[in-house]
Amino acid sequence: MKHLVLALALPLALFAAPPSPAQTLPDPRAEEDEGFDLMQEGAKLLFRGLMREMEPALDEMGKALSDMEPAVQDLMALVDDLRNYDAPRRLDNGDILIPRRKDAPVPQPPAPLPQPQGEIEL
Repeated sequence: MKHLVLALALPLALFAAPPSPAQTLPDPRAEEDEGFDLMQEGAKLLFRGLMREMEPALDEMGKALSDMEPAVQDLMALVDDLRNYDAPRRLDNGDILIPRRKDAPVPQPPAPLPQPQGEIEL
């Protein structure tokens, strides 16, 4: 009887035992995650390189826009509201006209800049 119990218990113990590390299958999700991490790192490096190359051009563009700011403000004071204008038309000679609507209010001219008093030392 004792031999019968041992004979039945031994196969059950082998099937119930966890597999050894050499028998475990690799997790396919781990390989996908590793590939995704590599792609993410590559994209980061690409965008860092692009930003490094574009930084001087963006700085120049920012300086040019800040230099243009007074002229754009003057233009916007003359234009007032874009809803007061009809769609642009191109003439045969290449000129582009943007007609003001007939029912639009007349824009007020911008206030002149104050003139300095006295002499200016250069």
